[in-house]
Amino acid sequence: MAIWADETTKVVVQGLTGKQGRYYGLRNRAYGTDVVAGTNPKKAGEDVEGVPIYATVKDAVEQAGANASFVIVPPAIAPAAILESAEAGIGLIVCVTEHIPMHEEARTYNRLKRDFPNTRLIGPNCSGIITAGKVNIGFTPNNVAKPGGPVGVVSRSGTLSYQAIYELTQKGIGQTTGVGIGGDPVPGTSFIDCLQAFEADPETKGVLMIGEIGGSQEEEAAEFIKHEMKTTAVVAYIAGVTAPPGRRMGHAGAIVSGNVGTAQGKIEALRDAGASVAENPTQLGDLMAERLAKMI
Repeated sequence: MAIWADETTKVVVQGLTGKQGRYYGLRNRAYGTDVVAGTNPKKAGEDVEGVPIYATVKDAVEQAGANASFVIVPPAIAPAAILESAEAGIGLIVCVTEHIPMHEEARTYNRLKRDFPNTRLIGPNCSGIITAGKVNIGFTPNNVAKPGGPVGVVSRSGTLSYQAIYELTQKGIGQTTGVGIGGDPVPGTSFIDCLQAFEADPETKGVLMIGEIGGSQEEEAAEFIKHEMKTTAVVAYIAGVTAPPGRRMGHAGAIVSGNVGTAQGKIEALRDAGASVAENPTQLGDLMAERLAKMI
């Protein structure tokens, strides 16, 4: 099983004709992802190593059967690209673009919720989604994941999501789906969205959750874990323990203001909810192995 993306996912890459879009789009295809199209209104009718280019996402949906989009375009046009996909009927949009202004993210998020409630946006400023052995949309390296479950991964940090997946693989623990939700203040998909989906997936028995300082997403997730996660073990790690208050660290959302968003507060909330919390990322595989062993 998987959440949101599997071997039936057909991807249109918005930005395939650009340098980064070409690199990651073709790397995703090399993993086995069914990349069926790219878009560029000025290059419609051309192709990128056999992948046809269409003028619009609507054309890619109608002519190539695309049902997911990979948005890898400059921040000035990313919100319009996201909405173009939604308007074309795309059900899953993965936007890796960073530096989108917060007010534009909020406007786009609200428009999706209001007019396209069945469309899921992952990102922006995220690493994407990988269902091990089936589909990879985004930046996740092709060699880190191990198919076969039983662990899902959700992370605000792209780099740490790769490490978390790799730590599991090194322990011989397969994964269902890994989701990088991104570190911006207005993510299209939240921790709770992912935890809810993993809890409902019969093949996911455990979840690695990688959080970081700033905001209240992890505390909200802890409440969900405490009251709603009945069958799935949760192991977590919070990045940014040593970050000074008031200074933004990396992600736009990773800023501690007063007592809000501290690493310690998040760790305490997660432990109180029954999650195991690692002190560093290298412990994630061992902690998950311990939790899974207790479930057998």
